[in-house]
Amino acid sequence: MALNSYGVLKGRAIARRLGSGSSPHYQIHIVDEVGTQYRIAINVKSQLAPSELMYHIKSHFIHPLTDVVSVLPSGFNRLAPNPVSGALDLIRGNLVQPALMTPLPHDLPGPDNDLNEKLDQIVQRAMADEEALVYAFGERWGPENNKADKYFGFLPGNGIHDIHMNQGNVGRFIADDGVWQDGGVLFHFPLQQQWTAVFLKFQSQSWHTHDVTGHTLSMGEERGPLNPDPIVPQPTESLPDGLVRIIAALVNSKESPEKEWVQILNASDRVISLADWHLADKQKAKMPLSGTLDPGATLRIDVQPPTALSNKGGIITLLNQNGLKVHGVSYTKQQANQPGWPIVF
Repeated sequence: MALNSYGVLKGRAIARRLGSGSSPHYQIHIVDEVGTQYRIAINVKSQLAPSELMYHIKSHFIHPLTDVVSVLPSGFNRLAPNPVSGALDLIRGNLVQPALMTPLPHDLPGPDNDLNEKLDQIVQRAMADEEALVYAFGERWGPENNKADKYFGFLPGNGIHDIHMNQGNVGRFIADDGVWQDGGVLFHFPLQQQWTAVFLKFQSQSWHTHDVTGHTLSMGEERGPLNPDPIVPQPTESLPDGLVRIIAALVNSKESPEKEWVQILNASDRVISLADWHLADKQKAKMPLSGTLDPGATLRIDVQPPTALSNKGGIITLLNQNGLKVHGVSYTKQQANQPGWPIVF
């Protein structure tokens, strides 16, 4: 079923309220260039156990996505569910590695130790900077005619919610599943030439989802509908995230025609068979792999059609024999602008 009205809101932050109560949301008051007012509601606690959200804040976010959304007009922009519109997919867009996400309560005694405070640091900085812009990805609500916003009082009520991963859900939330419709928040600080990203995920949500429906893939007994992603120190065969890693790529060679390559590393303690594995580009064109990779060994893979690595920025994804994502990286146009120089991830 997916979300009804997915897109990104672009505007300035002018006020905020910390999340509290039985269903706490961190609230941000946003205004666009023509003065339209919005509220973005960011979940800081899950309705399902475990209640702590998984979060990752990337202070210096570098990804081709920023080039796409920075040229969008101020206000709300509908985004098609695909990899070129500017839509988010935490999994397929290689926006964050699972191991980087950490569970955190929304409210704890002491400074800078809960999710409310982590968000507030960034939002306060954005409010103090007249050039800073907020990009909130999620589902639109409103305008609600003759109904004032219950937190900031503007009329009509209007805003964005579901600012978290929107796939791999359980229970009644499965109806919200979809691909290329994840929530998140980007903050752009032009004076510092800096982007900061905030990504959130419920612990009940799965990392491996169907490429069309966004529903959880069956992963055996390690993960069930009431048993969320386990926090494990090392990847396993059924939870392969990071088993093999992409460590470098040449996406802009000096030769004509260009000869692109990707280098991978076996980060495990076992021999890995690459039979039926694939390397995928931003358009999800897949190139089959073969051979084996010894523990700790690296392998340079020459990229062949239909897979291609654009010089204008892109993503590279490694899929195992079951089609599960093992690792993924992204690079920008700026990173690819030096012919002959590999990009190191």
